[in-house]
Amino acid sequence: MILATEGLVKRYGRHTALDGVDLAVSEGHVYGLVGPNGAGKTTLLAVLAGLRRPSAGRVRIGLPRDRLAVLPDTPQFDPWLTGREVVALAVGLASPGSPAPPPARVDEVLADAGLAEAAGRRVGGYSRGMLQRLGIAATVVGEPALLLLDEPASALDPAGRREVLDLIAHQRGRATVVLSSHVLGDVQEVCDTIGILRAGRLLYQGPLETLLVGQAVPAYRVQLRGPVEPVIASLREEEWVDRVGLTAPGWLRVAVRSQADAERFLAGALARGGARVVSLAAEAPDLEDVFLELTS
Repeated sequence: MILATEGLVKRYGRHTALDGVDLAVSEGHVYGLVGPNGAGKTTLLAVLAGLRRPSAGRVRIGLPRDRLAVLPDTPQFDPWLTGREVVALAVGLASPGSPAPPPARVDEVLADAGLAEAAGRRVGGYSRGMLQRLGIAATVVGEPALLLLDEPASALDPAGRREVLDLIAHQRGRATVVLSSHVLGDVQEVCDTIGILRAGRLLYQGPLETLLVGQAVPAYRVQLRGPVEPVIASLREEEWVDRVGLTAPGWLRVAVRSQADAERFLAGALARGGARVVSLAAEAPDLEDVFLELTS
């Protein structure tokens, strides 16, 4: 493990922000940290980065501290510097005595972050989204081995989010990334491992694929022609059906107790309800559904 914690606790007075967290991050993975507001995500990243001291427990990092880079939720920079100067200075601040990065490297990361045209402008005139992109560029320019990113795509428009997600995905195998995010679709897209926090406790940790397959309630999307109310009423009488809902005109979502039950009984139940079926398909597990199941 390149990063691990053992029984990590962080208290602020009577409030416990982290309660016995045992984190395990493997080298080369992109680890997504998700949880409701106040779950402890930012506190955990701050403790991992050495910006806050734990109240109890241990943090183990399997590399020198100068190989670690941190991006806070709302990065801020001296307003009189240009974007290019911020990125060039970032290497020297992270590794004092290191040679300055070549100009081509600085321009490369600025372009990857979507700031090529603004590189010569003073950052005091940058929007919040531009500052977020600049923070990403300053974080990756030194090619760190471990990146801790707190809400890296916040405040970005769809195009900016796309660029940042591509940049993070590009790090897989080249560096280890731990990121927190409240945008579950982003986490599902770029992360291969996930940790779910609630009230300072780690509810789940492991491969994203295992979580989606092992936790989500099986569900089916059914498109009908004609009346749907008799079909809904008929399905709700089946003990193997967990929930039935109308998601759009003519479309039902049927959550079932198990996939085996649906394969055996769903077609017959639809027929008994007088359903005129246009299409029927299993629903792919979604991180948001699983997250709500675990945290509700």
